[in-house]
Amino acid sequence: MAQSDRSTVGSRPVSGSLVPRKDSPGTDIFRNLSGDCIVRSDLGCYLQTTEFLEKGHNIKIQGLHPACLGGDHYVGSRQDPNIYIIKGSSYRVVQDLSTDKGAQVFELHPRCRGGDHYGRVCWTFFIIFQNQGVIRSVKNLRTAEGENNVVLPPEYCKGLYYFGIDHFLTLIKMDEKWGAQFFLYPDMRFDKLDSFYSIHPKVLNFFPGGLTLTKGTSTGGWECIKTLHNDSDSPIIWSDKVTRKVGYAKQKMSSIEHNWSISTEMSIGAGELTKLITQVQFSLRAEYGGRSVCTEQEDWNEAREEEESIQVTLEPQKNLYIWQYCLGIGQKPVLFCRDLQFTKENNPPDRIPLPPVP
Repeated sequence: MAQSDRSTVGSRPVSGSLVPRKDSPGTDIFRNLSGDCIVRSDLGCYLQTTEFLEKGHNIKIQGLHPACLGGDHYVGSRQDPNIYIIKGSSYRVVQDLSTDKGAQVFELHPRCRGGDHYGRVCWTFFIIFQNQGVIRSVKNLRTAEGENNVVLPPEYCKGLYYFGIDHFLTLIKMDEKWGAQFFLYPDMRFDKLDSFYSIHPKVLNFFPGGLTLTKGTSTGGWECIKTLHNDSDSPIIWSDKVTRKVGYAKQKMSSIEHNWSISTEMSIGAGELTKLITQVQFSLRAEYGGRSVCTEQEDWNEAREEEESIQVTLEPQKNLYIWQYCLGIGQKPVLFCRDLQFTKENNPPDRIPLPPVP
């Protein structure tokens, strides 16, 4: 009886994308006096970079105040110190997402409700009704003062995120050749492109689905960790310990947080945030580079080797293969799952042992 060389059988990677705002509630982006801000309400924090999306410098991660969690949309501009958090039929105005400073709450005017995207160009709010192909601009969200409606050309209805930079309406979309790009259109006029930029990898890592573009798509498959042989003509009872790796290969994902400054006031520290981002990546659909599986119940402690006692009966002239399920990002195994399976043929089990995302 001998142990086989380790081999992994998984599915082929598929191309991925940033997750659009509509499929990632509580994620939004804006530019204000402090720089570019990406809000991840699902992670309870936001990324602030003073050197903008394309630079990736001076990145700081700060926690969201409990009152600022769960917003449908987050809006800001460089002309106004206020940040607008839209939730349902009302909105909250604050000056700091981490402290809830200066909080006020107002009702949205009925004409300002139900938008797919909200942003601000200078002093004007815009609301995009993506399916209707309409962009509505107003001076005031409470009164809908100065309402103006413009048809959004079909080719601009497929943006992932829309936000304002000074007098530019900005949209983020995926380019088949060049990846995630953001495009600037002056005065909300789509007939004149001013400029476009790539998003820096250090910033991409914070977006839902961003790991797909910087590390590769999620992979999953069974790894054969032991092969047993019975070359005799009689059944054999095999009893021994199998060594396997269990847990999270933390060091392989640690580069995500390089050059990120995580606020000391955050309830989670370095490494813990990366773990949460990785968990989310596995839960995403395949089109966003994920696996659509829930991994919260797996062992997310630092990966380590463990021994498990196994006793099996080997039939005459038969083999037995012992498999462990692993998840990876790109070509790197990241999570070594606890589930073991046995097969009589050198073919991996045909089931996925992790529960699907609800």
